[in-house]
Amino acid sequence: MAMTLDDFKNTFPVRIELPVQWGEMDAFNHVNNVTYFRYFESARIAYFEACGLFGRKEASGIGPILASTECKYRRPVNYPDRLLVGARIGELQRFGFVQHYGIFSQTQQALVTEGHGRIVLLDYNTNAKVEPDADLLARIAELEGQ
Repeated sequence: MAMTLDDFKNTFPVRIELPVQWGEMDAFNHVNNVTYFRYFESARIAYFEACGLFGRKEASGIGPILASTECKYRRPVNYPDRLLVGARIGELQRFGFVQHYGIFSQTQQALVTEGHGRIVLLDYNTNAKVEPDADLLARIAELEGQ
């Protein structure tokens, strides 16, 4: 069964809306593959802002870093379109979490792209991985509706 807009909104607690820009198109007349990683990045940053991760880095030197990422292209996207890009935490890990992304095309009324990224928490003063503290875990649980 295809994902509806309501399904998308229920799946991704943090969502942003982005227009497809003409300059994001490639020679094959669809959004270039690398652009989707920028879309994911924008949703990732919105999620980090929503759970207060950026303020923590300034205060303690501890912040997120992207360790790996992957993208599954389901349907090509073309200009013009408006996209909803969503982020959610799918799995908590010892030193961070796996974040899942989805992109929903308003023109196609369909999920067009999925992806995930492994986020590690890093002490930028020592370059050592650190475990998420109880406050961060509580903020994530609140965002995720748990």
